[in-house]
Amino acid sequence: MPENGDIKFIKRCLELAGKAEGQTYPNPMVGSVIVHNGLIIGEGYHLKAGNPHAEVNAINSVADKGILKSSILYVNLEPCSHFGKTPPCTDLIISRGIRKIVLGTVDTSEKVSGKGIARLKNAGCEVITGVLEKECRRLNRRFFNFHEKKRPYITLKWAQSADGYLDSKRPDGDEIGPNWITGKPERVLVHKWRSFEQTILTGAGTIRKDNPQLNVREWTGNDPVRLILSYSGSLDKKSAIFKINGTNIVFLRNSDTDIGKAIKVVLNVNESSARQIADYLFNIGIQSLLVEGGAKVLTHFILTGLWDEARIFTGNAFFKKGIKAPGINGTVFTKSKFSRSMLQIILNSGS
Repeated sequence: MPENGDIKFIKRCLELAGKAEGQTYPNPMVGSVIVHNGLIIGEGYHLKAGNPHAEVNAINSVADKGILKSSILYVNLEPCSHFGKTPPCTDLIISRGIRKIVLGTVDTSEKVSGKGIARLKNAGCEVITGVLEKECRRLNRRFFNFHEKKRPYITLKWAQSADGYLDSKRPDGDEIGPNWITGKPERVLVHKWRSFEQTILTGAGTIRKDNPQLNVREWTGNDPVRLILSYSGSLDKKSAIFKINGTNIVFLRNSDTDIGKAIKVVLNVNESSARQIADYLFNIGIQSLLVEGGAKVLTHFILTGLWDEARIFTGNAFFKKGIKAPGINGTVFTKSKFSRSMLQIILNSGS
């Protein structure tokens, strides 16, 4: 059983690591603290790929390096032992004489996968593992999913009316644009989510009906790469997503379709589109996908089992008829109440 102090300091590591959510790809989010006589004397976190790792920043923040030999290093993820864009963290830890390391979870990626722990133990260090392991894996769920399942972590998101419709029945000639179910706070939250993910996907129907931009406007952060699933590839080049900065990738079946400056990916008609999209993203190193599609796209991912969590806003209004929201089964992770809606986050217990 981990000691209460270990839990407290790993929680702090998680807080630090989470400050860089969406910024560290392809690296994981990592936070580290140095503790001497029960007090934090240094801390740091990984800001982005190519920058010093969390352990390095934590060690460098300690004013009196002489007391490192009698200190404990806490980190939410196993320290690396290989040369990448930066030197191995294990070598610095060992060279500074830190004899005890407490970590949240093992790094299961091929380059690390226990090698960091072995390196520390071979140098005579005491290594304690598995402190708040579930929470540590949850924080880096995209990273672990990518390396363990060989595909991006897939999050489905939609808003539905109180009676389960994605959209009300629109009269012919109705103005193009979203039919808002949620309020401003929920929309800000969605833009925050977008800033954490590497890619975002919708279908051609949503492009035609809602004309979304699929970027980050209500939050500060990176825009995800925009993906469009359109079997015909027939898309209006005046659509908003083609007018703003960023990369667009169109998944289609008709290889002859002109899609302008967007990247064209031709799908095999005999294979699942969701699987082909997931494989394509994995092969180009993408760890996360946010699906903000319509009923057909969402249902396709659900039926193929290619989803890891669903974020569903249920509004207060009743539509009575329109486009039905997809059905989904899973484990309720959290519930949050807003003035105009209820948010449920559901995890795929079978993935």
